Amino acid sequence: MKTLIKAEELLLTGLAFMLFLSLAYDWWWFWLLFLAPDLSMIGYLFGPRVGAWTYNLAHHRGLAVMLFAAGAYIQVAPLEAAGLIVLGHSSLDRALGYGLKYPDSFQHTHLGRIGRAAGRSEPAAPPG
Repeated sequence: MKTLIKAEELLLTGLAFMLFLSLAYDWWWFWLLFLAPDLSMIGYLFGPRVGAWTYNLAHHRGLAVMLFAAGAYIQVAPLEAAGLIVLGHSSLDRALGYGLKYPDSFQHTHLGRIGRAAGRSEPAAPPG
C-alpha cells in the first residue's frame, strides 16, 4: 500500500507540472520556485507550534486547490501557478515521507517520524 500511495503522490507532482505547462510561463519557473513553500520553515524560529502552523499552511493541498481555482476564476495566472507549485511540492514531500507537522516537533509528521527520530517509538498524537 505504501508504494501505491507514493506512486499516487508522484503522479500528482507530475500533474501539477503538466498543468503548469499550460500557463504562460516557461517550464523552468516551476522548478525554480519549487522549493518556495519550504520558506515557511522560518516559522520554526518562533517555536515548534508557530513553525508547524506556518509549515502546514504552506504545504496544505487544500490551499493549493484554492489558489489554483481562484486564479482560474479571476484569470490571474500567478495565483494558478502558486497553487500548482504548492500542489507539486507538497505531493513530492509526501512521496518522500515528509508530512504535515505536529506542534511538538518538526520530526513528528502525520506520516510518522522523520530524521533521527524515525527509529524511536511513536508517541500519541497531540489533541487537535
